Amino acid sequence: MKETTPYSVETAAPAESVEPRTPAPPAASEPSPAEADKQPKAKASPLVKEAQAYVTDLFTKELSAKLTYHSLRHTEAVVKECRSLAPAANLSPDDTEALLLAAWFHDVGYLDVYDGHEFRSAERAAPWLAEHGVAPGRVQLINDLIKATHRDATPTTELQRLLVDADMSNLASEDFQASAELLRTEWELVLGKSYSSPEWAEQQLDFMLAHKYQSTAGKARYRKAFKANVARQHDELKKTKKKGKKKAQAQNETFAEPKRGIETMFRTMYGNHMKLSDMADKKASMMIQLNAVLISVIITYLGAKMGKTGALAPLMGNNPVLSIPVSILLATALGSVTTAILSAQPDVTAFKWLKKSPQIATNRRVNLLFFGNFTKLSLDNFQGGMREIMRQKEAIYTNMITDVYYLGEVLSRKYNLLRTSYTIFMVGLILTALSFAIALLYKS
Repeated sequence: MKETTPYSVETAAPAESVEPRTPAPPAASEPSPAEADKQPKAKASPLVKEAQAYVTDLFTKELSAKLTYHSLRHTEAVVKECRSLAPAANLSPDDTEALLLAAWFHDVGYLDVYDGHEFRSAERAAPWLAEHGVAPGRVQLINDLIKATHRDATPTTELQRLLVDADMSNLASEDFQASAELLRTEWELVLGKSYSSPEWAEQQLDFMLAHKYQSTAGKARYRKAFKANVARQHDELKKTKKKGKKKAQAQNETFAEPKRGIETMFRTMYGNHMKLSDMADKKASMMIQLNAVLISVIITYLGAKMGKTGALAPLMGNNPVLSIPVSILLATALGSVTTAILSAQPDVTAFKWLKKSPQIATNRRVNLLFFGNFTKLSLDNFQGGMREIMRQKEAIYTNMITDVYYLGEVLSRKYNLLRTSYTIFMVGLILTALSFAIALLYKS
């Protein structure tokens, strides 16, 4: 089958084949699909029946389940159409046999390769035909028919045009959309190509608009149904686009009008950030108070002892090793209180470049609702930026989202410093206790 998208394959051009007898002129009126199925069909020769048995067994045993469209069902449909087209084109028995043999073998190349399978199909057909006593000239004729179904090939004989039309007869069938979905699934499984419904509907319509049936019998048989399917595909594309617009509108509706859900979300986010910030400040305050007391006690006690004796020996009980745990405790308290103070220190996100470039006050990075940003602007620039926000409803949400983002950055810094403060305090206490125990053991 001819694919609907190009894939580059380097192959030799098909050899010219013998021109079949001239087809009869088309009928005066086009038959309906039901009438067309009732028209006489070409009979299969014994060789064609052997080919049918061979290809059916081959597909049943070896064809990949991923080929949901190019299956035995598709090959049988192409053969059926060829049997209907042959009498309409007044083909001789020999030409009919060649057409049916090519139809049975035209997709067996899918057993080996996907892109360029037509040439592999011809390679597989040639030895089988030779084994069954087909003359080399007729083998070449059948191979040329198979290669003519390649997407880049141009049919040059009426036989080739008949096979190509039969191969693309699905475009004029009643279930052409179902067949297209099978091809879509096959491309996803084999080629890894995924399409949305609007994309696929548009691609199918483009392909159908570019397609033309080429044989005289094919035009008479498929023109009416094909034209009706093109109209159906037009309608299908309109429906999918309309559904896509409704879906996009439903997704973006909340940006056009303030909704209670969005307001609740922002209110909850702001509330959570404020609670977390308050918790961080309380924890930092607790660490500052605790470590400040420790530092004050240690420094006061050491200062009093040194003021009386001028040395620390009496404090240590003539055991200088005790100075180690005291030093560790002092360093622990100092490090812990320092990081706790940094955590509690007010942090204001501001952009210094706003003073130099107030005209970009509506930049997505800037939150005009936060004093750390708008205090860098003059009153006129601030008023202009606020008016712009009030004119654009989406800009309100953009500013609120920006505010939440920078609140999160400040909270992240606070909690990282607070975690460091608690870690220093915990590790310092453990080291102080261990060193004090070692000092006591050393004294004993």
